[in-house]
Amino acid sequence: MNPNEVTLPEAQQMVDQWIKTIGVRYFSELTNMTILTEEVGELARHFARQFGDQSYRADEAAPLTAEAGRGLLADEMADVLWVLICLANQTGVDLNDAFLKNIEKKTSRDKDRHLKNNKLK
Repeated sequence: MNPNEVTLPEAQQMVDQWIKTIGVRYFSELTNMTILTEEVGELARHFARQFGDQSYRADEAAPLTAEAGRGLLADEMADVLWVLICLANQTGVDLNDAFLKNIEKKTSRDKDRHLKNNKLK
């Protein structure tokens, strides 16, 4: 396993191993779903401040550079991915298989939809 490149199956295995050796056990599915919602909210908060009309409060450490801002986004995205992987592991979902099937679904369903959307031109 290359530590710089991880496949979805490897990520699922890495999270499972971490949970079993360091994390003691998985939180319940309901708790993890709630944590996922919280993490998506944290990601949304940074998007609202970096790309939207909101600003960071004076008592917050706003990113001083674009790179620092990307770092905050990357960390929050990784938190979202982590909890999503936990939920997949807990419910027996193979994320690799699910992702490939989802791409296939979107491709067949939307193959002309976006090309014909005048709003995207």
